[in-house]
Amino acid sequence: MMLFDTHAHLNDKQFIDDLPEVINRAKDAGVTRIAVVGFDFPSSLEALKIAKKYKGIYAVIGIHPHDASTLDEEILYKLKVLAREPEVVAIGEIGLDYYRNLSPRDIQQEAFIKQIRLAQEIKKPIVIHDRDAHEDTMKILMKEKAGINGGILHCFSGSWEMARRCMSLGFHISLAGPVTYHNANRLLEIAKLVPLDRLLVETDCPYLSPHPFRGKRNEPSRVRLVAEKIAALRNISLEQLADATTQNALAVYKL
Repeated sequence: MMLFDTHAHLNDKQFIDDLPEVINRAKDAGVTRIAVVGFDFPSSLEALKIAKKYKGIYAVIGIHPHDASTLDEEILYKLKVLAREPEVVAIGEIGLDYYRNLSPRDIQQEAFIKQIRLAQEIKKPIVIHDRDAHEDTMKILMKEKAGINGGILHCFSGSWEMARRCMSLGFHISLAGPVTYHNANRLLEIAKLVPLDRLLVETDCPYLSPHPFRGKRNEPSRVRLVAEKIAALRNISLEQLADATTQNALAVYKL
């Protein structure tokens, strides 16, 4: 059995002291591939550094909406250059976050659009962060035809109708630790309804650790708990869920 954690932040400072051990625990849990995702330019560089060092790890580079104000023309050009590296599989995580509003909303939207267009130029998929910004996220995705090279709605938190619209645009739906939480009624429905060929699993570590580790540092090995929960909801084997989501991830990231 092989699992693919499609969204991890092993470039976070919480992993500075034990990254090799974290990666080994992932392998022991059947997690053979991990996408390490940038959230600003330094973390994108670190994601690439990790991907170059460890087999089965890939880099996703981009500027998170929290840091949208840092995306000037110089950083955009640097991302374009960095994206030429073979370990870089997507542009992300990019999008909108109206929950914390750490960057003005118009600046977030501008950075989102610029990075969508960068991904289109270099023909790579995108990894989308959308928190409390469903309507504006969908408007931009539709207007920019953002799914032309595929992509992922990471840690999906929208409605089933939104999921359907995203899939019609060419995106995959990725679920993380919250699907294991006791109050996750809407996510449970999403987990059952998304077609198996459009479903992905992730940790978003070090955040969103699944039950029973909620509140503790998350790590890629725990994507297995996410997969187990979804497999049970769909009444299929863990092996079937793992195989399908891994094949989906390989297709999205063009591996």
